[in-house]
Amino acid sequence: MTLERCENTSRWKGASEFWVAALLLVCGCVSLWQASTLTTNAATQGPLGSGVMPAAVGLLLVGCGIALAIDVYRGGRGEVEGGEDIDLDTPSDWRAFVGVAGAFLSNAVLIEPLGWPISGAILFWGAATALGNRHYARNAVLSLALSFVSYFLFVELMRIHLPAGILSGVL
Repeated sequence: MTLERCENTSRWKGASEFWVAALLLVCGCVSLWQASTLTTNAATQGPLGSGVMPAAVGLLLVGCGIALAIDVYRGGRGEVEGGEDIDLDTPSDWRAFVGVAGAFLSNAVLIEPLGWPISGAILFWGAATALGNRHYARNAVLSLALSFVSYFLFVELMRIHLPAGILSGVL
């Protein structure tokens, strides 16, 4: 992100950017605190414990928060998004947004009772339809294929449990 210097503005004008710095500091402190409470378990091998990566991330977050706060205090401001390959004058497509959000919410509600193969197919079909694809039958076939293939990849190859739902006796 390119930062501009605004010489003729008040130092406290960018209060929202101070909130971002504060959020980074809080997240970093929480990460450091959580890293300090982790215990060594049987999976830990070598000289590094389980809290090394969370502590490193926490330190980086605290460092970024402090650096951002200092920069904003000195007058640094973030550059406004330029809209590289989108038309900023075009309004948002709320219909597509609501459709995709509805597909995700339906997946969250239906994944336990119906299982991933069916709820995933509903998710994929709903997202494709909401984003403008009007080949409903082809979308249904491809969504079913994609959800079943992803189910078997997760369950059989990666050994990650996904709910089978009503197909638990069949799969």
